[in-house]
Amino acid sequence: MFKSFLKKIENQQEKKLPFVVYRKPNESSVTAIFQNDDALNHVKDFSEVGFVFAPYNSDELTVLMELDVVFKAEYVYENVSNFVPSKLPKELDGYKAVHINLVKEGIAKINKGNLKKVVLSRKIEVANKKSSLQLFQELLALYKNAFCYLWYHPKVGIWLGATPEVLLKTENNRITTMSLAGTQAVVANEDPVWGAKEIEEQGMVTQYIKSALEEKASPLRISETTSVKAGSLWHLRTSISGRMQNDGLKSIVDLLHPTPAVCGLPKSVANSFIHKNENYNREYYTGFLGELNFKEERDRTTSSRNQENKAYRSIKIKTSLFVNLRCMKLQEDTATVYVGGGITKDSDPEKEWTETIDKSVTLLQVIFSEA
Repeated sequence: MFKSFLKKIENQQEKKLPFVVYRKPNESSVTAIFQNDDALNHVKDFSEVGFVFAPYNSDELTVLMELDVVFKAEYVYENVSNFVPSKLPKELDGYKAVHINLVKEGIAKINKGNLKKVVLSRKIEVANKKSSLQLFQELLALYKNAFCYLWYHPKVGIWLGATPEVLLKTENNRITTMSLAGTQAVVANEDPVWGAKEIEEQGMVTQYIKSALEEKASPLRISETTSVKAGSLWHLRTSISGRMQNDGLKSIVDLLHPTPAVCGLPKSVANSFIHKNENYNREYYTGFLGELNFKEERDRTTSSRNQENKAYRSIKIKTSLFVNLRCMKLQEDTATVYVGGGITKDSDPEKEWTETIDKSVTLLQVIFSEA
């Protein structure tokens, strides 16, 4: 069943027609969406219906994949390939020095007082012999609690990833989002212990989202901050929810994206620093993707004694958008993996470098694993 599902996707890609295949966190159902032509469609006001793929730069257009063909299959979890750490590419000292210098420049900017946090990233280019569908299946097997996806458009390219971060979810007029920040590697049989830097960073993101949504959604509910595991990493997470006012979804997306978790605070200052100093184009890394205004219909009752009521259905309009973290771009025999981290006044440049190495393992292990 799942093999025939994958074969349809392979045929779509061979025809050079757009598609996306994805699985939501902690679900077994995998969804595929096909577009029947190669038109490059864009979102205008977020009232559209389709699968969206947005770049980091909010001034650029968000791609909309139309729901010409939608089908699903159940994924049966199998044993994952053996990860061979020795095959990971050796990071040259020059690359390390460049990133550490970038972090130092960020800290210096923060110490001047006009910047509180900035998220600095880099890309890693490695040889890749696996097909996009092979890599996607590895992600499904390894990261059950992440949003795993493979996205293709002939006029944009091939992207895939396993992201742990929700940008926002809506169900009719109810909205839920999260503050996700702070990172440390998982150590077997040990709970994470968070330092002042990670706690402060996560608090900044939470406070920004709270302030941004206070006039757009009420009453706001803010959960306790908890530690959550995403693959081989721990993060700090706070959930924020409320009921949307009548301004529309676009106004909320504009406020949230890019979040301080991928940009910094104040956003305008952090964004300016990123564009001037990262020295590469993030493209769709730290953008967002997911379902926009999907309709869900359900019978109001499942009781056999109330057959006459089955004519009445509840209709929900749902949106599920995820921040495009832990992602890669495929080009011929090369995979470009993107990693980054939040920098504050308490950041240690050497530790920030190590954090990017830890994050890179999420995707590098699927590239360098062996059957």
